[in-house]
Amino acid sequence: MVDIRPQVTPLPLPEVLQGVAVEAFFDASGTSCELAEATDLHVSGITVSSNDCDRDWIFVAIPGLTQHGMRFAHAAQTAGATVLVTDTEGVRLAQEMSLEIPIVVCADPRVAAGRIAKTIYDSPASRLTTMAVTGTNGKTTTSFLMRAALGVRYPDASVCGTVETRIGDLRFRSDQTTAESPVIERFLAFTAEKGLGAAVVETSSHAVSFARVDGVVFDVVAFTNLQHDHLDYYGDMESYFAAKKKLFTPQYSRRGVVCVDDEWGQRLAVEASVPVVTVAALSQESADWCVRDIHPDRVIGRTVFTLCDPTGVGHRVAMPILGEVNVQNTALAIVSAVQLGYPIADVIRAVEQAEQIPGRMEKVNPDSGAQPLVIVDYAHTPEALEWTLRSTRELSTGRLHIVFGTDGDRDASKREVLAAIAAREADVLWVTDENPRTEDPQQIRDYLLRGIASVRPDLKDVTEIRTCRRDAVRRAILAAKSEDTVIITGKGAEWYQDIEGIKHEYNDVPVAREVLAGDVRAHL
Repeated sequence: MVDIRPQVTPLPLPEVLQGVAVEAFFDASGTSCELAEATDLHVSGITVSSNDCDRDWIFVAIPGLTQHGMRFAHAAQTAGATVLVTDTEGVRLAQEMSLEIPIVVCADPRVAAGRIAKTIYDSPASRLTTMAVTGTNGKTTTSFLMRAALGVRYPDASVCGTVETRIGDLRFRSDQTTAESPVIERFLAFTAEKGLGAAVVETSSHAVSFARVDGVVFDVVAFTNLQHDHLDYYGDMESYFAAKKKLFTPQYSRRGVVCVDDEWGQRLAVEASVPVVTVAALSQESADWCVRDIHPDRVIGRTVFTLCDPTGVGHRVAMPILGEVNVQNTALAIVSAVQLGYPIADVIRAVEQAEQIPGRMEKVNPDSGAQPLVIVDYAHTPEALEWTLRSTRELSTGRLHIVFGTDGDRDASKREVLAAIAAREADVLWVTDENPRTEDPQQIRDYLLRGIASVRPDLKDVTEIRTCRRDAVRRAILAAKSEDTVIITGKGAEWYQDIEGIKHEYNDVPVAREVLAGDVRAHL
């Protein structure tokens, strides 16, 4: 665990728990007593992970899908935890474990964690300019572009999301799209302590459902789109949408920027309970801000578009990231910064200078020469894959090769649809594994092959790679001609491949670079 330890003033436990619905309090001997009597207990931090605990911290034991967090209480206590926060089941487990540590009982420890963290770290969001982005696809790209846009006033804004967490010179890879609430509050407090002034939090629907951003009121929240994903958890699109919509309430935000390219964005623009401005990027929907004249500029190697503001004035934007699919993300980032009062010309200039975003239409070999151009992208939903392949096609002169798979232990209903899109939009298909997790990889690939066969019954130019993903990347690159493009989708900047519950170190970009370096054409 990377050390994010902002300076805090230890607070007495009763003060830390103000605003938390406490059901009971037990002292270290297990005796029920009044919380007001615990003024001698001072705490200086909070965590939901026993691996991320320190002296005089609160450990929040949350009920999980497979086991209760109380199972890790001994480890947390050894690491320095002096108070436990849990539910009634956690208390029962604690009694079985003969723990000798004060316990605070709450109906929902997750919600309590966010409120306690906000108190301990002194409401850090109120001391910063904050932005968030939600949606099925485009969150990571938009969050990095938002960070670039904030550079108009804050040159080194922080960002926390799927790819990495960045606070000044501190950079480390993330385990979740949105960290747990104590980490989010620490991230914001550390950003404020370093005087960085602003932060962007990539916010998933799960983050809202699991109270990970409770206690944060963002200055601006943006919505990209809502597409077929996460139905294994939410069950249907209405429930999925409801989780996203919660961000557009006064509890979480002051204003919103909503892309209305799909029906869900159109609904959100009407149903949001905070002021909203709308953006139409890849559609002809009526909106406050509209994108026009999208085209690839092969001279500068960028996708260019015109962003029309509410007065009808057009502003030329040369995106720093490839593909029409990213017009939506770029437009949202620009408009979000304008809502903060930043001059649009300055914002566009800052966004155009944004660095390449890891795993998002990332060119592995920008100067490809005698080798095929290789791109790595995170596209993993049917809609995102279709957009990505069409955008890549526009920038390609030869054949389009795709290396792809799909996740195990996740929504299986999208697999054949995803594969059918790959069969329609790409020329050469290399079917491989993504993160099989505990599912049989062959079973996952069979889904994909059925989807491909629905479009391409003869399976022409389709190769199933049963060995490993690294082999699929190697074979695809070496089979492609110099004028071709190879796009490797599904994992983006992920640092691992999850096989049978074990995360093996793996990333598509260095693997592709290794193959390219060993290709004889690299020396022509």
